[in-house]
This record gives sequence, C-alpha cells and structure tokens, in this order.
Amino acid sequence: MKFGLRQWWSYQRRTAAPVVEADLTGKTVLVLGASTGLGLEAAVHFAKLGAGRLILACRSEGKGQAAVAKVNAATQFQNKLELWLVDLVDFASVKRFADKWDQDGGRLDILVANAALGTMTFTETKDGFESSLQVANLSTPLVVLRLLPSMLKTAEQYGSIGRIVVVASDAHYWANIDKEVWEGDAGIISTLGSAEYHRKKGRSAMLDRYSVTKLLNVFFARALAARIPVSPNGPPPIVVNSVNPGMCRTEIFRELPGPISLLVSGIQSVVAYSAEEGSRQYVYAAVGEPEHPERLHGEFIMGGAPAEPSDFVVDANGKKLERQLWDEVVEILGKADGKVDEIVQSYLGNTFAS
Repeated sequence: MKFGLRQWWSYQRRTAAPVVEADLTGKTVLVLGASTGLGLEAAVHFAKLGAGRLILACRSEGKGQAAVAKVNAATQFQNKLELWLVDLVDFASVKRFADKWDQDGGRLDILVANAALGTMTFTETKDGFESSLQVANLSTPLVVLRLLPSMLKTAEQYGSIGRIVVVASDAHYWANIDKEVWEGDAGIISTLGSAEYHRKKGRSAMLDRYSVTKLLNVFFARALAARIPVSPNGPPPIVVNSVNPGMCRTEIFRELPGPISLLVSGIQSVVAYSAEEGSRQYVYAAVGEPEHPERLHGEFIMGGAPAEPSDFVVDANGKKLERQLWDEVVEILGKADGKVDEIVQSYLGNTFAS
C-alpha cells in the first residue's frame, strides 16, 4: 500500500476509536518500555482491564517507580503490579532480564514490545551496534525470543492464545533502505549500524533511521508470525502482529536537533494523538478479535484493523529482505545469548509463509 502525506494527514485527523474492552482476569501482561508515553498509557489500560499481573519493563528505576505510581493512581490497581529493569542498549542487561524471567516469571499471556529511539546522532553501543538499531531491532527481538518459550507454555497449560505486539509505525511506509544494504555481503543490521556506512552516507544515514527501524520491526513481526507453529485446524498458540499508534505527543523525539524538534512539535500540536489515544491501538492488537484472534496474526494493525503494509514489505524484494533479516538477527542474537539458537530450533518452524 502507498501511504502519502495526504493519506497520513487524513488518518491523523480521524477521531480515535474507543479502547477495546476485554477481561484479563488471571492473565499476565508485560509491557516493554513502560516508563512514559504510549507504553505507560497502555499499561494503564491493561490494569483497567483487570490483568492479574502487570509487569512494567523500564530502563530507569526512578521513572519506572513513577510509572508504577501513575498506574496505581489511575486505576487503584488491586492485583500484582511489578517493575522490572532492563536496558535495551545493553545485551547483558537483556540477558539478565530474561534469565530472571526464566527463574521467576511463570505465566505470560501478552507481551507488548514497545521500544524505540528517535535520534539523528550516530551512537555506537558497547555491543558494537548503532543505538537505535540495537534497541528496536536487536534487543527487542531478543526479549521476544527469550520469553517465547514461557508464552508457548502458558498457551498450552491454560488453553489460551497469547499475543506478541511489536510496536511499529506508519513511518515504515517512507523508509528508504539502499539496495546495496540488503544485496551486500556484510548484512543488513551490520551495514546500517556501521560507522563506515554513516561516514559514507553522511547526515542522510540518520535522517530516515527511525522509519527504517520501524520497517525492520514490521519485517521481524511478519517473520516470527510465519514461524509460530500452527495446528492444521486451529489458531496459532500465539498471535504475533505489529501495530501503528500514529503520531502521538510523546517524548520519543526529545533528542532531535532544535530546528527539527520545533518542526515536529509544531506538527504534533496540530494533528498528533495523545499518548492515551495512541495506546488504544496497542490494546486492540493485544486483545482485539477475541472470537477470531487468528485474523490479527502476522498483520500490521492500524486504525483498529489490519492494514496493508508498504508495497516494499509485500513485494519480492521485501520478502527476500525479510528472510535475510530474520537469519541475520538470529545469528547476531545467537552470539550475544547462547539460549537464542536453542529457542529458535526447538520452538519455531523453519518454513517461511508470509
């Protein structure tokens, strides 16, 4: 689907749909990136829907405690509300988070993978990757893959259907990935995240970095969905999708340079949704279509319904890139965390069906 400026403007001017209702009694919901903005507002909604256990996964303990207080104040939450710390620019932190889950986690029904950086500054993490790529396209998949066995076990034990929601964006419609990136030998993530690539491309390398990370989020969700084992006559044990909250008034672009930040703020003041309104899309992706959850499997969610992703995602080149990206991400994460290869081999199919 093509999604130009006119379509985007029209979409942003639509009245936000009401939040989807559901009964989450007894279920466990984990929201990644829940300290502020969309993640925090989604957590408030899940609390109001009666989640039996709600986990806010945050980078900062101070902001995380403030988020816990806000959820409590907004909902008078009576069930189990927890703060777990994880720093997505550090694989070691993600591994500790996942190891803690393996030891103490238990049931997990809904995982909202909400994490991104909005930056135009090239910063390399200690793991050797550009920071926004590591947060959105490596550490987020690492969290998802490490928690996948627990979600599959939950689905089997309780006869339920889990949900993995990968937060993407309509910005993916405008992402530009040079052909040399996905046709080269170095690898997609390795090339996009290298200092050499950024020296070569100059400022343009970071101008569309946010949209590129969101495109890769869409690809990851589709690739994972295609590999979730599905019985011949039933829905998948876990529904995986990606979601677009729309442009919302959040802190995501707080690190942009002054002039660009002012421009973005001006646009937001005219057409942006509130964080609460945007978070309703998360809730729909996580609990919508309860009678036929398979309708949301592998889909890009936008405006409270499945929507066609960009033309590039669904054409032959996009499908080729999706396969390459999956293999590369699994390889990188397998080196960062020895449990990844075992999980992929033991729990995920090898066929590609998207």
